[in-house]
Amino acid sequence: MPLLGIKALNQNTSLYVWKITETFDELFRSVALKDVSLARLEGMKSEAHQKGFLSVRRLLMEAGYTDFDLYYDAYGKPHLNDGTHISVSHSHECSVIVLSNQIVGADLELLKEKTLHIAPRFMETFHLDQLSHENQIKKATVIWGIKESVFKIKNEKGISFPEHIFEKPFRLEDKKAIAELQFNDHVEYFDIQFDFIDNYVFVCAFNSGEKK
Repeated sequence: MPLLGIKALNQNTSLYVWKITETFDELFRSVALKDVSLARLEGMKSEAHQKGFLSVRRLLMEAGYTDFDLYYDAYGKPHLNDGTHISVSHSHECSVIVLSNQIVGADLELLKEKTLHIAPRFMETFHLDQLSHENQIKKATVIWGIKESVFKIKNEKGISFPEHIFEKPFRLEDKKAIAELQFNDHVEYFDIQFDFIDNYVFVCAFNSGEKK
């Protein structure tokens, strides 16, 4: 079964992971979609994106929801009708959703060399000092995921990954970090959890609000 697992991130937050092994038709037949979702699906040019979209709906079913319980706001952020906070992410052949009573931002990224090559564009590279090449790829990918996760929570025009979102020093083995958003003369802090799933990095951000 393509449901890789369900994991409690804390007492009020759950992670659901789907490994996409099905064909488009198999996924499509397994879910019920509202008209606006059908239109969105038909507008996707990539089958990989279509399958990611459908696999997220399968994860919703595993969590006791359907596509009819999900809607998107004007900024493209997903919400559930019952008020439960949700964040979704898809990368290549894996999809995740996170459900919580807290506002969350989640990101899933495939581990790849390219992320390390572009690291100077989005992060402070001192984070990579004295690491093996493999761990440099892992850490650069975690940091990209941290920035994506924080941005998903804030989603404000003008936020720059290298100029506004920063990470305090952390170790890969800790699987947690603290991020700081400095934007519009205001500072916010985020508690970060991350983990490695097969050849992917999963990152989840929670807005802590208080100074760390």
